[in-house]
Parts: sequence; C-alpha cells; structure tokens
Amino acid sequence: MTPDAPRPIRVLRLIARLNVGGPARHVVWLSEALPAHGCETLLVTGTVPPGEEDMSAFAAAHGVAPIVIPTMSRELSPRDLSTIWQLWRLMVRFRPDIVHTHTAKAGAVGRIAGLLYRLVSRPSQRCRFVHTYHGHVFHSYYGKWKTRFFLAIERTLARRNTDRIIVLGEQQLREIRDTFRVGGPNQFVVLPLGIDLGELDAEPGSGDVLRAQLGIEAPEIVVGIVGRLTAIKNHDLFLRVATRLGSAARFVIYGDGGDREALEQRAGGNVIFAGTQPATAIYDSLDIAALTSRNEGTPLALIEAMACGRPVISTTVGGVVDLLGEVEERVSDDNGATFEIRERGITAASGDDLGFAAGLARLLRDEPLRQTLARRGKAYVRKAHSKERLVADMIRLYRGLAAADHV
Repeated sequence: MTPDAPRPIRVLRLIARLNVGGPARHVVWLSEALPAHGCETLLVTGTVPPGEEDMSAFAAAHGVAPIVIPTMSRELSPRDLSTIWQLWRLMVRFRPDIVHTHTAKAGAVGRIAGLLYRLVSRPSQRCRFVHTYHGHVFHSYYGKWKTRFFLAIERTLARRNTDRIIVLGEQQLREIRDTFRVGGPNQFVVLPLGIDLGELDAEPGSGDVLRAQLGIEAPEIVVGIVGRLTAIKNHDLFLRVATRLGSAARFVIYGDGGDREALEQRAGGNVIFAGTQPATAIYDSLDIAALTSRNEGTPLALIEAMACGRPVISTTVGGVVDLLGEVEERVSDDNGATFEIRERGITAASGDDLGFAAGLARLLRDEPLRQTLARRGKAYVRKAHSKERLVADMIRLYRGLAAADHV
C-alpha cells in the first residue's frame, strides 16, 4: 500500500459452519472477491457436525482459508461462552472496521462478542456490525417457546449492536421487519443473492451420463429436488407428490443428510436417491426442478436451476415469491387443488401436496409452459443474481458504512 492509498476496509466475516448450501457459497465468493476491491477480509467459521457435508474443499478451491473455532456449533451450548470469548480476542487482534455475520448462530455469538469489544476494548475507530438473514428460524424449525426465545435475542441484538440488516428479497423484508418486528426501518438493506454463473456451465452430455448412471431412460421426464435431507426441506412432501403422480415422471433426490435413511424407507419405486453429484451434471439431467421447503430465504437451488434454463415449482415460502415473480394465473381444479402460475415458475402453498401435485402435473403435460418459464427464469437470474452484482452491492454498502465514520 502506497503512502497516499487509503487503508483497506477490514472485514471480519462470520458463519456458523461451512456446510453444503447457499450461505457457505455466499461467504466464500465474497471472501474471494473483496480483496481486489480494497477490503482485507477474514472468514471465521465453526465445525460441520456429523451427517452434514463439509464445504472446506470448496473454500480452498477459491483460495479462502477460514479460521475455525471448534466450539462454535449450530445449537445452543455452554461452549458458546468460549466461542464469544475467542471471537472477542480475534476482534482485538484484527481490529475490524466491519463485522459481518451470516446465519442465526453466528449472528448471535458474533454480535454479543461485538458488544464486549465495543465496551471493553474501546477501539479508536468505530466498528460497524452487519448481519445477513439468509433465512430465519422464526417458524417451522423449533417449538413455540424456543422460537420465542430466539426471536427475543434477535430483537435485542438488532437494537443494541447492528448497524445494517441485510435481507435477500422484499418478501423476507416484510417477514422479518413487519411480521416478526426485528430491527428498525432504517437498518434494512435488500441485497439479493448472487452466484458464480460460470460454475454452472455444464460439460456437454454430463446430464445424459448422470441419467444413465441412475438408470433413467432417455424419454423419461426427470423431476429433481436439490438440498440437504433435513426436516425443514420437507422431502416428505416431495415423496407424497411422487406417489400421487406415479409413472408420470422419475423423481430424483439430490443431496444427503441425517434424514436420508428414514426417507428411503418411505419412498416409492419411482424415487431415486442420488446423493451428492456435481451441480452442473445435476441441472443438466433435470427437466423440472422442485423445492418443497417449509421455510426459506432465497433458495440457491432454484436460482441455479433457473440459471441453467430449467422450469421450477416450489412451495410459497420466503424469498421464493420474489424469485418467481407475480402471479399470472391462479388455478383450481375439480378436486380442490390450487396452485399459481407465476412469471417464472409455479407455486403451491407450503405443505399442500394436492396443490403441488396438480401444479407439477400441469408442468409435465404442458411443454410450451415449461419452455416459457425456463426462458424467463434464465434471463432473470442472469440479470439479477450474478456474483459480480453481489460483490458490487456489498462493496458499496461497506464503503458507505466506513465513510460514515469520517463525516
């Protein structure tokens, strides 16, 4: 750095664990890209528990070497006190300008450690705190009282030690700010998820090779779901829909997790469990991408499927409505099934296997609709969800926060 060059903005980025999913990719892409834009960035993470896939290799491939705090885990634990202490010591050494937390657990311990840093260490230059909600745990994860406890923590930390709250879309903004009353209006920034579109360029024929490995004949229509095999993703709904539609399609579940064995026991003969496969081959092998979650932020799997030109169907949760656009037609059939045809995909209510099955049946028999939704979805993602746009938006936010300290 030359004498006249501005000092880099120091960003301490914190995520609970680098398990397979959108948040882990998000933090790695940012950690990789930001140094070229005047940021000195340090990524801190906890350990990935048994039963979840570790994305440390993905981080290493992008030149990112995180600091691992072994005591940091997803669930509440007495070890959280040690985690907070270690984070405080790291802040004292690194002296960040911005601490940016991702996911609920990291957001809690990181901002509590930040309170200690502000009160005890008295840094000469103010440290700003940013938290990103990739999703939230305010419904469908835990019981009533545990959910209320977590919500109280989030409201307190938003008030006491958060300068900016990032949400991934307008629907998520309405949920967190208005429905759950976390944070104030001036704290929120909407920054849609960005992805590395270049990583989705498939090798010619990779999808055909994968289909052949799975024993799927060329003429068959493949409906796939991509994600962790965990309760919040509600793969049971996917299995019920597969049972309703029978031989109309082959249903493939990509991913792994603690629920796999139980799901395999409940699955019918038209369902294949394919485990973890390269993303490019997965989307190249699909005809339709599905998502059945009970709760989501902005699901990376749908964004990737749309980027690859695949039509999608999803439950109406979280940021899905922003991703798929306005309702163009509401459909109700003689059996009482209801679903929506949106600008860029089809949606049904969360937990509604009757409506989901009816919407999927429409996609299966209506090839022109599949083509229209696929074309629109691909154009939208390529325009609105690139990694380059994400990095530019984040740099703009950081520079604005840093500049405010010098006004």
